[in-house]
Amino acid sequence: MTIDAAADAYLRHLEQVRRLSSATVRAYRSDLAGLRLSCGDAELSEVDLEMLREWLWQAVQRGDSRSTIARRTAAVRGFFAWATETELIEADPSLRLVSPKRGKTLPKVATVQTLDEVLAAMAAAAADGDPAALRDHAVIELLYGAAVRVSELCGLDLDDVDRDRRTVRVLGKGSKERVVPFGLPALRAVEAYMVRARPVLAARADERGGAAAALFLGARGGRLGPRAVYDLVSRRLGPELGSQVGPHALRHSAATHLLDGGADLRAVQEILGHASLGTTQIYTHVSSERLAASYRLAHPRA
Repeated sequence: MTIDAAADAYLRHLEQVRRLSSATVRAYRSDLAGLRLSCGDAELSEVDLEMLREWLWQAVQRGDSRSTIARRTAAVRGFFAWATETELIEADPSLRLVSPKRGKTLPKVATVQTLDEVLAAMAAAAADGDPAALRDHAVIELLYGAAVRVSELCGLDLDDVDRDRRTVRVLGKGSKERVVPFGLPALRAVEAYMVRARPVLAARADERGGAAAALFLGARGGRLGPRAVYDLVSRRLGPELGSQVGPHALRHSAATHLLDGGADLRAVQEILGHASLGTTQIYTHVSSERLAASYRLAHPRA
């Protein structure tokens, strides 16, 4: 069952059985709509704890208040508890979902060395010409190289990539469009995928599953979905950063590495597509902590 269909049934339950006020039902409707957008095309049974945490982290990024985040957490936990009770799903993924404290829930940031090793291994695997390996390498390179969200990456079309200027046009939150630069390694990986892998994947498409304009395709020729990207990142970075890791870890890593390298905070804000500079400033705390840790390790009088 889709998240939308389950949410509609749950809202009817709140309205007709639990007799909640229309204002409360509207608030729950908004919260569940936001969840659906965050989870993309995932079915209700495919939603897991990592996806729910990612959804809450997006609320933190927007600068939502703690009370708003707490309400949204309660709405989602109530929704999945009901879905479990009505046997729409076997297990409740929200049982360990806790409202994060603002500025305290940054996922682990991968080191430059770790990402170099992961990407080098993926490049070696792609050298044999396997279409999935070529695509996966391009996906990870672009997630990190352009610091895009997983929804933005999955929504990319062929025309969105400017290989001459090494930029990609993405549609971010609030349907705001921005142009983001990416590096030469990402360009090489994307070009290799487009030339050697994408035609193979596109040939597998059936009439319903084809995605003629999509940049990244799945095994059956349709547009690559967020769930597949989550699985890919978990497989590749999980051994290094822990099992609960998703595509946003690459975005956080890119932002932190940009600031560590001396990038201007406002430039990083533009790259990430943050509406507020305050959201981007979270990463300065991560960089400061890394600097302090290096100082304590290296300075004789630390």
